[in-house]
Amino acid sequence: MDTTLDIAAIRADFPILSRTVYDRPLVYFDNAATSQKPRCVVEAIEKVYYNQNANIHRGVHYLSQVATEAHEEARQTVQAFINAAESREIIFTRGTTEAINLIATSFGETFCNEGDEILITGMEHHANIVPWQLLRDRKGIVLKVVPFNERGELDMEAFSKLLSPKTKLVSVAHISNVMGTVNPVAKIIAEAHAHNIPVLVDGAQAVSHMPVDVQALDADFYVFSGHKMYGPNGIGVLYGKEKWLEQLPPYHGGGEMIATVTYEKTTYAELPFKFEAGTPDYVGSVALGEAIRYMQKFGLKAIGDYEHQLLQYATEQLMKIDGMRIFGTAAEKASVISFLVRDIHHFDMGTLLDKLGIAVRTGHHCAMPLMHTLGIEGTIRASFAFYNTKEEIDALVAAVDRVQKMF
Repeated sequence: MDTTLDIAAIRADFPILSRTVYDRPLVYFDNAATSQKPRCVVEAIEKVYYNQNANIHRGVHYLSQVATEAHEEARQTVQAFINAAESREIIFTRGTTEAINLIATSFGETFCNEGDEILITGMEHHANIVPWQLLRDRKGIVLKVVPFNERGELDMEAFSKLLSPKTKLVSVAHISNVMGTVNPVAKIIAEAHAHNIPVLVDGAQAVSHMPVDVQALDADFYVFSGHKMYGPNGIGVLYGKEKWLEQLPPYHGGGEMIATVTYEKTTYAELPFKFEAGTPDYVGSVALGEAIRYMQKFGLKAIGDYEHQLLQYATEQLMKIDGMRIFGTAAEKASVISFLVRDIHHFDMGTLLDKLGIAVRTGHHCAMPLMHTLGIEGTIRASFAFYNTKEEIDALVAAVDRVQKMF
């Protein structure tokens, strides 16, 4: 394939890709669930524990100061990665899910009242549905859903009609984790802002596949997870415009987020610490910073272009298989293919592909309402990263064809 990336060298950075499964070379196509980790990220974790492990921010000793500097440097790395205006707009969370729950709670409790509306889309995963339902149950808000068409593209006319004076927030996935659709978030934000409505963008499936500039998007909130972008599990990011974060109350209480505490009253720390109760995951933040530097070494544009070639090739080859159905054919699509073959159950297909050394995701992909809209229970999902190859796609296609002939 036409790329400036040295894929063989990149693959050498990921030791797990050289292992075998059932005596076959591992083909890992479950990257939308979690990506594999390059050696430098694992070594960054080892370095922290072996050389600079200490609780941060409140220690006067050497190790604490070194660990604090590394943690705050990681925050600046994230700031630059998404072009946030200030590092205090970067809140470390446990992941996308916690970040959305934080906004649903702090924003919802502050700005939403009975009858107010939150607007999501029909292609959200559960993490961008359930927190709003919990808010609905607490505050009596109304949750409205933007539909999508047969190609998996948002119905923008319906979106415009659903915006109302009662709409308090729009919360939308940048990229669908099922159909791969790249949503027009800049257009969505511009239209919402024309009605003075803030927008949260769920970037869990976007930040490892395309450059993201939160200032250019004018996003009010942008959230993502470390483990889907070659970083460690258990850490993620909430970006929020300072004007919003300053208005929101803390989400969790204790430790890091306080300024003063008496039995009568607590005052809170400045941003970003107001939202980071307890001991921060300073190991995770340092490793996340390393993962970002690793991707930046190659360039998100080059990564995205190569993955798009993998997507196009895989789509063309899979569609040659008898009975193939691909869900999501949007004009703007990332490297995710969800499919079924005739009436073969996705679990059966996934299990047999696994025996052939190919790791794919099966089921509803934490998007049961989307599955209901499609009229299915689940799919097989192959999702590509920039360490995947054309040869691995050939192996997938041959394996799917072999399995479909067994039924």
